Amino acid sequence: MHNSVESLSKAEVMSWLEDGRMSAPTALSHLAGEYSDAVCPDAGGYAPHNGTAESEQHQKSRGAVHSEGMRRLADLVGLESVKKSVREVLAYAYIQQRRTELQLRAQPLMLHSVFSGNPGTGKTTVARILAQIFHDIGVLEKGHLVEVERADIVGEYIGHTAQKMRRKVRESLGGMLFIDEAYSLARGGERDFGKEAIDAVVKAMEDRRDDFVLVLAGYTREMEWFLAQNPGLRSRCATHLVFPDYSTEELVRIAEIMLRRRQYHLSGRARTALWAAADRLQGREWGTGNARSMRNLLERAMRRQALRLLDSRRVNREELQKLRAEDFEEMEQ
Repeated sequence: MHNSVESLSKAEVMSWLEDGRMSAPTALSHLAGEYSDAVCPDAGGYAPHNGTAESEQHQKSRGAVHSEGMRRLADLVGLESVKKSVREVLAYAYIQQRRTELQLRAQPLMLHSVFSGNPGTGKTTVARILAQIFHDIGVLEKGHLVEVERADIVGEYIGHTAQKMRRKVRESLGGMLFIDEAYSLARGGERDFGKEAIDAVVKAMEDRRDDFVLVLAGYTREMEWFLAQNPGLRSRCATHLVFPDYSTEELVRIAEIMLRRRQYHLSGRARTALWAAADRLQGREWGTGNARSMRNLLERAMRRQALRLLDSRRVNREELQKLRAEDFEEMEQ
């Protein structure tokens, strides 16, 4: 019996994974750091298909563990449960690829997903990062994101909607198709052309399941209702990520990141005012939503600063970058 995971051979790691004695993330971490031998046999004595120490695909996948996409994901404020789920999906995809290379039975990848949560909680941002990560590990050929909503895919006559949907699917091949407010496709009833869009996308999920990844996004409650309207959607979406609202502290951190990118900073009293504004955002229904609300708040503060400096006799570099408490006073979202 081995005393630690570090002492396991590669074949033993794969065996432990198959037997359920090791989680996929743990196996991913171990394999990513340990494949360096001249030959990598599995439990059955097989070597990679090309007979080299590592296939080109495996090298690409292993490098993606520490890719720019993963760094971007880690740098996002909050969303810890989402990040954990994304890492699990990545680990599973990576391990199934590796099992295939070592001639072990591999499960099919079901990467179509549902993202639910309020506006401004990072759904589109995470989708864009995830598409890039899937490209990095070789699951997606291009890794681009095609964003659509109802108006982009619902036509005006019979057959028009299916045609528009097929066009969007073609655009997303090798990447990810992101349908925002997807539940709106089912709100028009039986005679609405939105049902035609749903039927077309379900067919594409089956016919082109290895060629693109679909993400259906929207409010949590509405998305649950939407998935209940078509069992084919729920059964084909293996991953469901719930994006929580940001806390006051997280909103302030997001605001500070936004300000740094724009070369602004806060005075001491302005930071207190910003915390108060974030608290007010937390205490009401989300209008434009979370991080988006904070961005709008900062842009209004910048406009107030501009008006304040317009009447100033001396505008130096420091003043151009500093937001003061009065720039946030009586600011309502």
